[in-house]
Amino acid sequence: MLIQKKLQQFGEYLILMGKTFQRPERMRMFLKQYIKEVYGLGVGSIGIVLLISFFIGAVICIQMKMNIASPWMPRFTTGYTTREIMLLEFSSSIMCLILSGKVGSNIASELGTMRVTQQIDALEIMGINSASFLVLPKIVGLVTFIPCLVVFSYATGMLGAYATTLVGILTADDLTYGLQHSFNQWYIWMGIIKSIFFAFIIASVSSFFGYNVKGGALNVGKASTDAVVSSSVLILFADIFLTKLLS
Repeated sequence: MLIQKKLQQFGEYLILMGKTFQRPERMRMFLKQYIKEVYGLGVGSIGIVLLISFFIGAVICIQMKMNIASPWMPRFTTGYTTREIMLLEFSSSIMCLILSGKVGSNIASELGTMRVTQQIDALEIMGINSASFLVLPKIVGLVTFIPCLVVFSYATGMLGAYATTLVGILTADDLTYGLQHSFNQWYIWMGIIKSIFFAFIIASVSSFFGYNVKGGALNVGKASTDAVVSSSVLILFADIFLTKLLS
């Protein structure tokens, strides 16, 4: 029964995506909605991304210095490992997991509320493709802006690492040399590419659960929770395949 239910949900998801990726009826209206979603979902998340990335960069640097310190290990190792962790996993995968909780629940609850208050039904009655009108700007907005958040996370994490030099954890010269040591530019692009796929997962899956809410207001909360859980699990699975594919 569980497998049958999941297959049914997957079919409904594909049907929704088919309706979503139709050409918008009015491009001007689409652009207006797109800008609104970029500001609400993307720009509104800059603060939490910068805050978390700064402190995670500092904590990783401190942990590497305190727990991997060895006379046999070069002093630049702390900066090197901090950079690799931020570039390879945190700023793309872990940050998108965090955003799935903030952004995903926002999308699901917004569309779920519109569904239970019959606003989506009203759009359908007026002959408007509600999926394209409501969901497409969210997907496009998130896919185009989350890579920017990843770049902000990269930079802020490095600033957090440098903040540890102010309290004498390690010298700025050692940290700088470690951050520059054996630098592979592809790691930056790999994180950006992965974040595009993760952004699509967050936006589309959250929209699916919110768009298909049935019942009353209590089901909106359940849909929001299901959206966050499903998005997080799919991001983790996608991370495995994308890491193997892009490495």
